[in-house]
Amino acid sequence: MTREDPTESLRELRCKKLAVDFAVVGGGLAGVCAAIQAAREGLTVALVQDRPVLGGNASSEVRLWALGATSHMGNNNRWAREGGVIDEIIVENLRRNKEGNPLFFDTVLIDKVRAESNITLLLDTAVFAAEKSEAGAITTVRGFNPQNGTLYEISAPLFCDASGDGIVGYLSGAGYRIGAEAADEFNEPLAPDHDYGELLGHTINFYTKDAGKPVEYVAPDFALKDITKIPRYEWIGTRNYGCMLWWFEYGGRLDTIHDTAEIKNELWRVVYGVWDYIKNSGKFDDAANLTLEWVGHIPGKRESRRFEGDYMLCQKDFVEQRRHDDAVSYGGWAVDLHPADGVFSDKPPCTQFHSRGVYQVPYRCLYSRDVPNLFLAGRLISASHVAFGSTRVMMTGAHGAQAVGTAAALCLEKGIGPRGLLDGVGELQTRLLRRGQFIPHVASDDPDDLCASATIEASSTLQLGGFPANDESIALDRPRAMLLPAGAGRFPVTTFTLTAEHETELEFELRVSERLGNYTPDTLLATKKVSVPAGVNQPVTVDFNVALDAAQYAFVCLLPNEHVSVALSDLRVTGVLSLANAMNKAVAKRAMQEAAPGSGLDSFHYWLPTRRPEGKNMAATFDPPLCPYAADALQNGYERPFIQTNAWVAAVDDGAPVVTFRWDTPQTISRIMLSFDSDFDHPMESVQMGHPESVVPFCIKHVRVSDETGTVLFEDKNNARSRADIPLGGAVTTRTLKVEILETRGTPAALFKIRCYE
Repeated sequence: MTREDPTESLRELRCKKLAVDFAVVGGGLAGVCAAIQAAREGLTVALVQDRPVLGGNASSEVRLWALGATSHMGNNNRWAREGGVIDEIIVENLRRNKEGNPLFFDTVLIDKVRAESNITLLLDTAVFAAEKSEAGAITTVRGFNPQNGTLYEISAPLFCDASGDGIVGYLSGAGYRIGAEAADEFNEPLAPDHDYGELLGHTINFYTKDAGKPVEYVAPDFALKDITKIPRYEWIGTRNYGCMLWWFEYGGRLDTIHDTAEIKNELWRVVYGVWDYIKNSGKFDDAANLTLEWVGHIPGKRESRRFEGDYMLCQKDFVEQRRHDDAVSYGGWAVDLHPADGVFSDKPPCTQFHSRGVYQVPYRCLYSRDVPNLFLAGRLISASHVAFGSTRVMMTGAHGAQAVGTAAALCLEKGIGPRGLLDGVGELQTRLLRRGQFIPHVASDDPDDLCASATIEASSTLQLGGFPANDESIALDRPRAMLLPAGAGRFPVTTFTLTAEHETELEFELRVSERLGNYTPDTLLATKKVSVPAGVNQPVTVDFNVALDAAQYAFVCLLPNEHVSVALSDLRVTGVLSLANAMNKAVAKRAMQEAAPGSGLDSFHYWLPTRRPEGKNMAATFDPPLCPYAADALQNGYERPFIQTNAWVAAVDDGAPVVTFRWDTPQTISRIMLSFDSDFDHPMESVQMGHPESVVPFCIKHVRVSDETGTVLFEDKNNARSRADIPLGGAVTTRTLKVEILETRGTPAALFKIRCYE
């Protein structure tokens, strides 16, 4: 028994002091990735989250799917899924949770953080105070956990604000903005006016289930009674729930920080009123057995403070895909702006404007220009309101946060603050690329990678002579294309297998992207009209007689003809896709973005793949064969298709694919890294969507690495990762390194990169 006598003096909270190298406030995906990366770089880290779970808007408390540059595969950003830590998380979620259960995603995040012994995780802890030194640097933040009645004082030389609302930046006096800039500040024609509104609101999601028997519903008194106050109420149906009702949005005319309680109450009013309409209006015969399974208790926030760094991203960075010497990340979601009146607006619920490709995010956007030891991560980074419309999405924020975690380690190693690292940003880029980060147009040139100086031998190399036909076909009801990795020089003669109802003519086009590294076929190189005889599975050949100046992706386009279909193939190969000029209604209203005059946007067509198990390649042959899969791709600067495949792929008939690295002199190796193909074109939405498989078919299943004596250094019999980072536990001296592919998942064996370090 414990008994304490009354006291006239005030009692104080139990206080626990924690000194770390790096304090991260905010446990959404950005904070999680910054903390994990910093811990892996050797820093002691405090990760402070004011909720009982990690993930922020991606958690089971909000249940929004995490997305980034892939944009549901609805734009032209091919192989654009974010790499590094966030990819590791999302790939693991696919392996455990392909159905998209948000509760299971919570467990993936907790497991990933708890696996890092350098991280002290403080859940349910809200930061409310900060202290600064005379030089203006943050020294301490204070947070309170009402669950254990403890006050935490966390001191560190470096801090990261990944809290969404920017509590640390706000308390420490960092400059910030709320709302939209005037159009002339950054020359942004997309800047909204007052009628549209300057802020994006909050959303509360809900889930339903079929109870198997009739369920009555009595609406609470606070529920919305007049459904017509929602101008788009006719969009409401029994099959819409969860993230699909993201447009149940409110608060853009209010203070999205301090009025959150009011906003939440109004959103509850909407949700329960909508359910009353579904259950009791008599308009939904299929609603009788449905019940509400879950309604969010906290709103998903979109926008509040944005903090000022040494650079602010703006519309032109997005549209023009500007290059930055200090690029450390990238984005590719649309500029996605919403009317401030949200669910009560008669305007379209959003306007999404895409770029023709991904854009770089510079390091200068990831730290405060005012507080000398404060990093920024997530949706509060340095960007205009317009650019924020793209950078705000979670996987983009998480990807940039990995750069923050790496930069923090470099800053402490060098004894400098975030701004001081600008002089050594190349070292930051190298370390990021080493850890799986993809930075468009920044190729890895790692001086410590021993594999870069080795001679490579491969048991075979795929020469892509074509895709054999199966018994399926697809109608040319719209423009379709094969996206092919072409070498410099004459483009191969291509033969398709076509079926025509009667003799007709088919028009082919050969296209490339104006900007190298994009996948928008905006440059026409040649057009050919070819006669197609009547009949089933007729070979039809097209010779464009065009030479390419450089190796790059090319589009062989088949224009519509209602009388013709093209045979399909079961063969899938790394770095090749079939596309259609089509629309994904989740992110576009038509198959083309038509830029309004004066909008500062580009007009272009969308060329989209179809998700597996559909989206098969067209049956075709190439003469001469395409040869983009040489083993020396394992030594180049990218670990995914970009400009070229950047992959070694074994021949289809190679029953025991092996690649061997050889050195003239013995090398001392203590770490090996392998990069596999986890299909970076697949968005892998974290919740609700569901996916056809738990491991993508391109990913090698069984891999073994051994030295010159045959000693096995690493073996994984059920690999499902994008990357294997293998500390050997002790140095190994060898003249060779042999990587054996012992089992695939039905596609030719493929590897993007092999690295090893002393």
